[in-house]
Amino acid sequence: MAKKILFVEDDPTLQETLGEVLKGEGFEVLQALDGEEGLKLASEKNPDLILLDLNLPKISGFEVLGLLKGAEGTKNIPVIVLTNLESPEDIQKALYAGATTYLLKASYDLDDVLAKVKKALQGSEM
Repeated sequence: MAKKILFVEDDPTLQETLGEVLKGEGFEVLQALDGEEGLKLASEKNPDLILLDLNLPKISGFEVLGLLKGAEGTKNIPVIVLTNLESPEDIQKALYAGATTYLLKASYDLDDVLAKVKKALQGSEM
């Protein structure tokens, strides 16, 4: 059965591009364009992994991360932050809030992101 990945990203181009790469690798991809929709999908669809931007409309990614990690149904889902926020404070804040990995969009290509997704999913099966 295909692993489900929820991609919460407000840039439709990036969402489509990375979504296609993930689908090409056999993943089922759920997509949300804002934090509110991301939280709703996370609780309804129970994804195996969440890719989360931090700059989101409606509810910020930091808030989404905190709510996910604070809820019984979603607290164990690995969350990979994929964002443009690169300050050490933002990175520390996201990792402290429970993010599995923190990736800067500018520093990673799609293959790198895919490798991190696969690694995080392997780790969650133990």
